[in-house]
Amino acid sequence: MISKPISDVKMRRLEDVEGRNLASILSRGTSSVLPVTLRAVLAGTVCSALTCVLVTWAELVISTIRIGYLQLPPVSLVLLIVLVAAARGMSNVLKGRWSFTTAEQITVYVMSIMAAMVSSHGMAQKLIPLLVAPNYFATPMNGWQALFSAHLPHWLVPYNPKGPDAQPISVGYYEGLSGGGRLPGMAWVVPLLAWSVFLGLIFFSFLCLTAILRRQWVDNEKLSFPLAQLPLEVLSKDERGRNFFARPLVWLGALIPVAVYGIDWVHQIEPVVPLIPMSMVLNDYMTSPPWNQVSYTPLIFSFAALGFFYLLPADVLLSIWFFFLLDRAEELVGIQYGFSMPHMPTSWLPLFQGYQTIGAYVALVGYLLYVARPHLKNVWLNAIGRIRTAEAQDEILSYRTAFWGLTVSLVLCCLMLWAVGMSFWLSVLEIVTVVLLIAVVMARSTAEGGLLMTETTFQPYDIYRMGGSMHGLGAGNLTLLAFVDHLLSHDQRGLLMTGMLDSSYLGDRVGMQRRSLGKVIALGVLLAALIAIPLQLFITYKIHALRMDVWMMQGSPKTQFNVNQAFLQAPMDSSGTQWQRPAFFCVGVLVTLAIMQMRSSFHWWPLHPLGYALAGSQSTIEFWFPCLLAWALKSVTLRYGGRTFYQTMRQFFLGLIVGEFSMAVVSAMVNMLFHIPPPPFPWV
Repeated sequence: MISKPISDVKMRRLEDVEGRNLASILSRGTSSVLPVTLRAVLAGTVCSALTCVLVTWAELVISTIRIGYLQLPPVSLVLLIVLVAAARGMSNVLKGRWSFTTAEQITVYVMSIMAAMVSSHGMAQKLIPLLVAPNYFATPMNGWQALFSAHLPHWLVPYNPKGPDAQPISVGYYEGLSGGGRLPGMAWVVPLLAWSVFLGLIFFSFLCLTAILRRQWVDNEKLSFPLAQLPLEVLSKDERGRNFFARPLVWLGALIPVAVYGIDWVHQIEPVVPLIPMSMVLNDYMTSPPWNQVSYTPLIFSFAALGFFYLLPADVLLSIWFFFLLDRAEELVGIQYGFSMPHMPTSWLPLFQGYQTIGAYVALVGYLLYVARPHLKNVWLNAIGRIRTAEAQDEILSYRTAFWGLTVSLVLCCLMLWAVGMSFWLSVLEIVTVVLLIAVVMARSTAEGGLLMTETTFQPYDIYRMGGSMHGLGAGNLTLLAFVDHLLSHDQRGLLMTGMLDSSYLGDRVGMQRRSLGKVIALGVLLAALIAIPLQLFITYKIHALRMDVWMMQGSPKTQFNVNQAFLQAPMDSSGTQWQRPAFFCVGVLVTLAIMQMRSSFHWWPLHPLGYALAGSQSTIEFWFPCLLAWALKSVTLRYGGRTFYQTMRQFFLGLIVGEFSMAVVSAMVNMLFHIPPPPFPWV
């Protein structure tokens, strides 16, 4: 198994003991299965609405605070802390009556997570601008009307795809309705419903995968799910019986980011107060060849990232920053010797690194399937009715429902794309790559690697490019690819599957009924879509998209169309670098297999294949430095302080997370109410 053996055996034993202790603390006084209550669902609905409002305002209107697209959304964590504090206050006042149980608090938290992700990059923020951007940004010079819009069915977009550029519905969205006109809501209904059905099938496939993978990753491989540890700590008591709010080190850790961001906040109001910078770009200091040609290399410090990464196994931490720096070293060598280095179309990662990543993904998923053979055989036998085990029914979906639900949802997605004009084989490549390759690796990166953001470095069509020409796909295929790739594989922060797996892990730790938890997840996604989409349409037409977040409203929805326009206008790739794609894909496969073989053969081997697979992702680019710091601090703590000191300091690092996330949410709320500019946060 990938999670075993590890380089630090003592650390793994410590983490297993901590997990068991935390689970036993949480389960005191509870039955083995706790149902979902109506009042918890009602409270979750209210918190979902509040989450959608806060995320929309922070990420689209303020546009400098991201409280929804992280895999542990800050807004959801802060709402959980407020809920737990309120529940304990009510319990003291009402002598235990009407106070929320742990399972009810988790129900509200799970619904808030779904709301944060759906209202952020997981769905709404990417879907709505995408449906009008091709028309608004079409010009006679780029020819998008003839290249793309002319190939769309009329019901897939709110404008007339056979009509002119910059139609009133798209101009109104970006610039405001002329003469104070009414919001053209009816024109949006059909396209939003069509795309919502498609995305709903994708989300259902994620839920099915969650049901299939949970037992293997949680019970068999015992992954630590680092992003779920802080919510569990908020709900638990320590060995001394103190709740989360009564631990001095938590408060000490929280006060540090509160003080730092408080000073930066004052700077926004009174510039004479100096700003405490939290990031810098190393490229600004590398001005001479070959250093000045190195890809974007930031040095970002985040208290929250440092706190989360302190919880990770040492081998994962080491691998993340080591392989990132190794990538930069490879790039320097290539520059020095004049190696031709074209870039990936959308990530701008050097091509030779991008195809190593694809190879690493394929090898990693293949190995995960190999390790899970006994479990997957059990799933298959239950799915076809050969056996009927109790564990197969004790999941958020039964194995029979999960397997056939996954199969049917993937087939229906492919058929939908084929029905609107995409080649069937291309639709299969797109859907299978996104759901069974990219999403699985991204989910693993949070379940085992604890990464705060999920971001891949390639698109499904990059696999096809190893042997085929994009120009040969034709304008119809490339038009639909621009929509599908933007929704599913471009800018994947806020991937719902990771939230579903973390939610399932949390439910297990507090003894919730898994089947009920599955219904809560589904209800949370549905409610979030029903709230976030109308809310964002209304706010955007009132404020105007050109005044809102530049990337989500302008840059992001244009990216795939710009790339596919270049594919259409460049008939063949004659750069002489075609050999790099299959060659470095094979390198990625071989290196990943070699790392896994070393891990299984030598207990001292310090590197993890996840670090290699994620080396070029935006998540690693932004968080490699906090990984390096956390690795150094954790190594020193364990070596010189031992288990007791590590457990003690763990509370301090959890406080760092709470302090930074709380400041982000509070500053967003203050801006919404009083229009006071917020401080800058490093994870934008």
